[in-house]
Amino acid sequence: MNKRNKILLFIFLAVDALLVVFAFRLIFMPAVYLPNFALLNPKGIIAQKERSLIFTAVGLMLCVVIPVFLFTIFLIWKNKTKKNPDPALAKDSIKIEVVLWAIPVLLIAVLSIINSKSTHDLDPYKPLQSNLKPITIQVVALQWKWLFIYPEQNIATVNFIEFPQNTPVNFQLTADAPMSVFWIPQLGGQMYAMAGMSTQLRLMANQPGEFNGSAAEINGAGFAGMRFMAKSSSQAEFDAWVKSTQSSGNPLSFAAYKTLAQPSENNTKVLYSNVEAGLYDKVMMQFMAPQSKTDMDMK
Repeated sequence: MNKRNKILLFIFLAVDALLVVFAFRLIFMPAVYLPNFALLNPKGIIAQKERSLIFTAVGLMLCVVIPVFLFTIFLIWKNKTKKNPDPALAKDSIKIEVVLWAIPVLLIAVLSIINSKSTHDLDPYKPLQSNLKPITIQVVALQWKWLFIYPEQNIATVNFIEFPQNTPVNFQLTADAPMSVFWIPQLGGQMYAMAGMSTQLRLMANQPGEFNGSAAEINGAGFAGMRFMAKSSSQAEFDAWVKSTQSSGNPLSFAAYKTLAQPSENNTKVLYSNVEAGLYDKVMMQFMAPQSKTDMDMK
């Protein structure tokens, strides 16, 4: 092996080693090396399961990637002083190909089983197990802000939500604007909010704290400022916050909603003490085609 090839081999080995070390640190010690990376610092049971799934998938893939690197290094070393490949390797080429194909196929099969099971376990429509009664928060994606309606508490907020810890939160999502993606990384995955449709997402925080939420897909000029704060508190703190909001004297009628729905950027937190009945449904019905007389007669 000439000097140039030795230098290239050294660079290749060094880069491979750095990649492997970085991958292990990223996967197995995120709390130390990425303390502010929300996706790897979950505060809810759904986010914890999703992180575990990510770690499992990456770990299994490393079981293939690392041996491939090692096998590549072995072949280079085995033939470093030979002009022609080792005849023994040529004789065993079928065995080598079987091994090289069998391992990825086995990996894909294992990942398929894990992902299939996780898809059902992490279904966003699946109710979360808890001894506490779930609360419902209706979400309306606007340009470029989030409106949150609490139908049971008869209050609403802009760019802020609060809920008790260890209590399932049932989000119902729609939009009165271009399609948006609702996401609280430390609590769980994403869910689309679309005009004329209602989707669902169920999350639960297992500890108190404040978690950043945002739109996870570009939806126009104000996308970068379409953020909100999600706060998990004790039940007593949540009840006090609801009572305080209900007495704030700032009602939200449908007429006031139409003004709120006008496009605006970098909006601040707003609280509403009273919400017009059925506001969420009225927002959705704006995009529903009116029934014809024939359709009504057929019913």
